[in-house]
Amino acid sequence: MDDVIVRLKKVAGQVEALVRMIESSQGCEKVIIQFQAAKAALDKTYSLVLDRSLKECMSRNDSENVGRILKLISKQ
Repeated sequence: MDDVIVRLKKVAGQVEALVRMIESSQGCEKVIIQFQAAKAALDKTYSLVLDRSLKECMSRNDSENVGRILKLISKQ
């Protein structure tokens, strides 16, 4: 899970950069590009965690937790 922590810290840095950009009235295009980059990085990290969680539950034949994860996903 260390790679997930590293990814999340990078996303946090991107969000901090966004705050600075908005505070300093950076151009709209630059802000949108930074938003897209942060969103893509967070989506990728989410997918990684989700994939690992499902694989772990499935390897243990833990259908109860797989069901819970699937319910969480469907709420999006």
